[in-house]
Amino acid sequence: MNRLPLLPALALSLLPASATAAAVAPGDEQAQASASARSYELAIESIEAMQGAYGADLAEPLLGLGKTLQSQGRHEEALRLFKRGVHLARINDGLYSKQQIPLLQGEIASHVARGDYALADERQRYLYRVQLRSVDSGEARTQAFMQQAAWQYEAYRLGLGPQGYARLMNMWDLYRQALNEVIAREGETSPGLLPPLYGMLQTQYLISGYQWGDGATIGDDVRARQDLYRFSAYQAQSYEKGNAVLAAILSVEREQGSTHEHRLAAARALAMLGDWHLYHEQRTQAWQAYTQALQELDALGDAKAEVAALFADPRPLPDLEGLRPLPPVVDAQANPGAVLLEFGVSESGRVYDLERLDDNEALDGRANRLMRALRKTKFRPRFEAGQSVATENIIRAFDLQS
Repeated sequence: MNRLPLLPALALSLLPASATAAAVAPGDEQAQASASARSYELAIESIEAMQGAYGADLAEPLLGLGKTLQSQGRHEEALRLFKRGVHLARINDGLYSKQQIPLLQGEIASHVARGDYALADERQRYLYRVQLRSVDSGEARTQAFMQQAAWQYEAYRLGLGPQGYARLMNMWDLYRQALNEVIAREGETSPGLLPPLYGMLQTQYLISGYQWGDGATIGDDVRARQDLYRFSAYQAQSYEKGNAVLAAILSVEREQGSTHEHRLAAARALAMLGDWHLYHEQRTQAWQAYTQALQELDALGDAKAEVAALFADPRPLPDLEGLRPLPPVVDAQANPGAVLLEFGVSESGRVYDLERLDDNEALDGRANRLMRALRKTKFRPRFEAGQSVATENIIRAFDLQS
């Protein structure tokens, strides 16, 4: 599976917008950060002089100073400030004070930046409890579910905890709760349903593709055994659940209107439905969905570019951000250290005639693993005149060193 650099992005996403502004401010960023830090330090000293070390007004400047230090890469110092702010918020406003939320998000971002993923996981669990206890409804509660689901994916990728499949069940349940929140607030046709629906689709790909290994050994742990049985049921139902999610995505897209962009979004959803069927070896249903996608594009009139974007070249599946099974494709001439492969993709989406063209011996081990993965990868085939066709002599350079 293509491991995208998601953790740095996640660390940034955990922070309020003001936390990242210093990193892109014009002029002398270092001088600005130093001046900002000094202003927060003076504010902290002033509040402490008036209110003492546990002053109720200290949390805000502690957060500001922590974010400033964070923008300078001074995460250890920032963590001390965030932790102090959380402690003060709990003392002054209660165990589940909403004031803790940005401070905890700062903590988690710094733990991620330092590579302390187990600590980030622990604080993420506490953040989630605070969010559920302090936020009753609305967009903030939906985002709490979405953020926690995204973290469960990161924890799954990092192998945190003994049972990775439990993370996938958590992902599904969290995205479903986010979906229900949006439905209750905005109705069953709102475009706001699409983010949790896409999260649910991502989760079903992970569930259906989960490979059992040594991590499934649970011994006499009753709770783990129950989770294992529950996950087995999740896997058994995955194909149908994915179908239902994609039907919902298509329905929402079609409800948005009949403009060019809306019809194009519906065609993409139909192509994704075809991908889901093909991924599960349901070729008849896959070709029906692909045909419907092409018909949707034909209805747009001059849609050659749109057709090409979806069907001009074979696409490895899953074709979803964060789940793509192959490493990045790069320019062979600009990347002489890349692994260069030639292969074909049949009209049914199977790889054939795979051959390695480069002679970079240092990458032999990784190149062999890539070739094994490529042989197992299903592709959305190329389509011409409404029919799937084989594609020969595909040459791709893959970057295995990034």
